Amino acid sequence: MKETLVMALREAGNELLKDFGTQIESKQKESQSSIVTQVDLRNDRLITGIISGRYPDHNILSEEGGFIDKGSEFTWVIDPLDGTSNFASAIPWFGVLIALFKGNSPVLGGAYLPITDQLFIAERGKGVTRNGAVFELDRTKTLRNSLVAFAVDYTDDEQELEKSLSIYRNLVLSARNIRATNCLFDFLNVAEGKFGACINLFTRIWDIAPLELIISEAGGTMKDISGKDVEYFFSSDTPEHNFPVMAGHEGIIAELKSKVLKQ
Repeated sequence: MKETLVMALREAGNELLKDFGTQIESKQKESQSSIVTQVDLRNDRLITGIISGRYPDHNILSEEGGFIDKGSEFTWVIDPLDGTSNFASAIPWFGVLIALFKGNSPVLGGAYLPITDQLFIAERGKGVTRNGAVFELDRTKTLRNSLVAFAVDYTDDEQELEKSLSIYRNLVLSARNIRATNCLFDFLNVAEGKFGACINLFTRIWDIAPLELIISEAGGTMKDISGKDVEYFFSSDTPEHNFPVMAGHEGIIAELKSKVLKQ
């Protein structure tokens, strides 16, 4: 299954390179912050085909294809193009994400950045590698000496908007500075120790499941915005469920809770 994961990530990433920098037409999805392109759809079919060809009895949940429930204990979760808005604007902050779940827990996770040819593979209890080399995040970082990613999408909910602005203000006062690509780069930068932490208030299961495993196997953690463990589930409602999350090492998560989220 790990071999299938690697194959699907690399083949999908190579397909993205063929279209990167060309004129890309996009359509709005649920809000002005979310778009889809033909590249997303084509890559979704490519990855699903690779996995279904090898494991026809496994469930598949993909961003563009929805949930295909075959009653298996194994479920593949796919984001064929994470960072679609960046990709469509010819900004090289994008990649492919795939996770394999056993039950409601991810046991394999992968991320591929085709521009730099960086492949991240995590296996539950066995660590994480970047192009075959094991690495760990920096547990010495504090908010004061860290860059922190903060990402938020469009909302017409005034209460949610005020909450986002409050978080941003508290980050400005607590962290060295704020950066954001609003895609897998933010979380991978946490795993690699480039960022101290990341907060993203609007994510789906395919946005975070592979990255949670990568971060946890690198020695960090991902929590929901209230500080609890992220709880995954699979049903017809899963594709629409929002997972507001934060990631970092345990110490910096505690700082986020007290200084930024005021919990």
